[in-house]
Amino acid sequence: MEAQQGSPDSSSEECTVLEALPGKGGVICSQHKGKVSTLYCLPCEIAVCKDCIVGEHVNHPTDELVKIVSEQVTALTERLDAAKNSRLPQIREAAQTLREIQQRLSAQKSTMEEDIHSSFSELHKTLDTRKSVLLMELEVTYGLKQKVLQNQLDTLLKEEAAISRNSTLTGEALGGTSEALILQTHKDIGERLSELASQGLPLQPEENDQLELMIEVEGLRKSIHNLGTIVTTNAVASQTEASGDGLELCVVGQPASVIITTRDKSGGLCKSGNAVISAEVYTPDGSVADGEILDHKNGTYEFLYTLHKEGDFSLVLRLYDQHIKGSPFRLKVTSSPDDSPPTTSGANAASTGSSDGGARRRSAKSPGSRSRQKGLRRGGSLFSTPKKKVNPIEDDLIFRIGTKGRNKGEFTNLQGVAASTESILIADSNNQCVQIFSNQGEFLSRFGVRGRSPGQLQRPTGVAVHPNGDIIIADYDNKWVSIFTSDGKYKAKLGSGRLMGPKGVSVDQNGHVIVVDNKACMVFIFQPSGKLITKFGSRGNGDTQFAGPHFAAVNNNNEIIVTDFHNHSVKVFSAEGEFLLKFGSNGEGNGQFNAPTGVAVDVNGNIIVADWGNSRIQVFDGSGSFLSYINTAADPLYGPQGLALTSDGHVVVADSGNHCFKVYRYLQ
Repeated sequence: MEAQQGSPDSSSEECTVLEALPGKGGVICSQHKGKVSTLYCLPCEIAVCKDCIVGEHVNHPTDELVKIVSEQVTALTERLDAAKNSRLPQIREAAQTLREIQQRLSAQKSTMEEDIHSSFSELHKTLDTRKSVLLMELEVTYGLKQKVLQNQLDTLLKEEAAISRNSTLTGEALGGTSEALILQTHKDIGERLSELASQGLPLQPEENDQLELMIEVEGLRKSIHNLGTIVTTNAVASQTEASGDGLELCVVGQPASVIITTRDKSGGLCKSGNAVISAEVYTPDGSVADGEILDHKNGTYEFLYTLHKEGDFSLVLRLYDQHIKGSPFRLKVTSSPDDSPPTTSGANAASTGSSDGGARRRSAKSPGSRSRQKGLRRGGSLFSTPKKKVNPIEDDLIFRIGTKGRNKGEFTNLQGVAASTESILIADSNNQCVQIFSNQGEFLSRFGVRGRSPGQLQRPTGVAVHPNGDIIIADYDNKWVSIFTSDGKYKAKLGSGRLMGPKGVSVDQNGHVIVVDNKACMVFIFQPSGKLITKFGSRGNGDTQFAGPHFAAVNNNNEIIVTDFHNHSVKVFSAEGEFLLKFGSNGEGNGQFNAPTGVAVDVNGNIIVADWGNSRIQVFDGSGSFLSYINTAADPLYGPQGLALTSDGHVVVADSGNHCFKVYRYLQ
C-alpha cells in the first residue's frame, strides 16, 4: 500500500497521518505497523522507517528525522515570529489608522449634517425675513398711494357737498316769492357759489393703481436646485505620486515646482480637485520653510517654493495626513545650476512617477536661510541691489521666548499672534495648539487637540481676541474659524462650507470677525454667531484682488488693512469692503516688500508690517508713506509671520523660522 501525500490545494487526495508512539515523541510508520520512523524521505517529504527505504522509498535520498524536525521547528518559529512581531503590528497599525479615518469620516458627516441643517435653516430665515420685508414694503407702498387718493377724494367730496348745500339754498330762494329772501341769499350765498364754481379742484388722479411683484423665482429655483455640493475625492496617499525638477534640482533663490498627481486605490488618476494636501520643506537647522500649493482642479496639484541657502533639505508631502509615495524627499540645494546633481535615477526619482520636465514654475518665496544683517541692512534676494536704510528707530529687543519643540513654551512653525490686556497669544501651527503668555513672557497656559472635528485644531494659523474675551482661531486645514472661551473651552465654529483656507483673523470695532482666506483670496466678515455680513476680493493683481493674502488689522476708523503676500503690497478697505488705498511693491528698499505677512496698527494710526521675505519690520503712516523700521539687527528675524501690539505698547512678532516670538520696544 502506497502512502499518498496530499497537496494543500487538493481535497481529493488523502493526507498521510503520522501516528505518535504513546507517551513518546517518536513517530509510528504509517506503512509498517509497529515500526518507528527515524528517517525523512526528502523527495516525498514524509517520515519513513528503515523498512520503507528498502521498499517503496528505495533509492530516495533521506535524512535524520530529528534533524529535519529541528530545522522545521526553527523555520516555523521564524515564520511565527515574522507573523506575530512584524506583520501583526503592521495589520494592527493599519487597522487603527482605518478606525481613525472612519471616526473622522463619521465626525465629518455629522459636521456636514449640522452645516446643511444650519445653512438651510439660515436660508429659511432669510426667505422668511425677505417675505416679511416685501409684505411690509407692500403695505407701506399701498398705504402711501391710498392716502394720496383718499385725500384727493375727501377734497372732492367736501367741495361736492358744499356746492350741493349752497345750490339747494339758492334754489329754495329762487322758488319763493320773498324778495327779501332773494336779496339775502344773493348776499350770503351768491359770492360763495361763484367761488365754488371757479375754484381749482384736483379733478385728475394724483396717484395710480400700479402694484406689481417682480421676483426672479425661476432663476432662484435653479440656484436652489444646484445649491451646495458634497466635495470629496477617492485619492489615497499610497498611490499618489510627485514629480518635477523641484524634487531634486533646487538652486538658491530660484523658484522650484513639484507636481503632485493624486490616484485612487487602484492607481487610477483622480480627475477632481479639493484633496487635503500639505507640504513642508525642512531646512538643515530643522525649521520649516513656507510655500504655496495650487489646486488645478483636475486631480493634480503644484507645490511652489523658493529656498535661499545651500544645504540638504527635506520635502514632506502628505495627502490626508499620510505620506505620499516616496515622501519624505531629499533635496540638494546648490548655489548654481551647474552644481546641481544630475536628475537621473536618484533616491527620489526611484520612488516617484516620471519627471514632469515641463512643469510650470512660479515663485512662492521662502526664507530658506537666516538673514545676516550688516549694520542696518537686512538680507534679501541675491539678485537685488542693496539699498541704504535710513532713519532707523533705535528700539531694542526686550526678550525672546521659545525654541523648536512640542512642550510648553516651545513651538513648531508658529504663525498668528494676538495681544489682550494682560497676555500674548501664539498660534502654534504644527503643534496644533494656542499658547498663552504674560506680557513679560511668562508661560500661562495652552490649549488645543489635534483633529478635524469641531473643537479640535488641525493647523491654527491666525488668532485674535474678541472684546468679550473669547479667543478666535483661524484653522487653515479644517477650513473654518473656531471660537473658544478665554480659558480654552470650545464654543462654536463659523465659516464652515464657505472658507477654503483661512489664514489670518481679526476683530473690528463692532465685534465682527474678519477672516482672511488665503486660498480663496477673499476677506470674509462674520458676526460672532456665524452669520456672514459681507465678503470681498478675488484672485488677481488688481486693487480689489489678492494673491495669497495673509493677515488683517483694523484701525481707529474701522478700516480693514490686509497684507497681500504675493502681490507684495498692503491694501486698505472700508468696513463695507470698498477699496481705499494700497502701498508697497516688490523689493528691498524702504516701503517695499518681499511678501508681507503680519500687520498691526498703533494708537496714532501708523501701520506696522512684517516683511517676511526681507525678514524685517517696517512702519508706515496711515496713508501708506514709509516712516521707518524696527531695528532687529541684534537678533535677526527669520521669516516673521504674525505681528501685534501689546497693551503696554511693544511689538510682538512670531519669528517663525527661529521657532520663537520676540518682543521689541516700540517708540511711537
